[in-house]
Amino acid sequence: MRSFFRSRWQGQVPLDRLFWRDLVFVGTAISIASSALALILLGLKMPLGLVLAVHFAPMPYSLFLTLAVWRTAEQYPGAKAWMMTLGEMIVV
Repeated sequence: MRSFFRSRWQGQVPLDRLFWRDLVFVGTAISIASSALALILLGLKMPLGLVLAVHFAPMPYSLFLTLAVWRTAEQYPGAKAWMMTLGEMIVV
């Protein structure tokens, strides 16, 4: 688990994989699942604090991936890296 985060933070993962797989597909799936669970908990009349905690639980992971994309994009010259940096702002 530690190597997963370290490799992304240090820019050892290719930018395409980091952006498309980790940020867009996995990050979005985690956010959707978290939001769905929060809605279910809200429907079950659970405490609002719990609902909000579940809804916002993926935020640290999303922030980590955002910063990892920025750091990795600095290693790639050209418009592709710039577009991925812009794209991640839209996705997150």
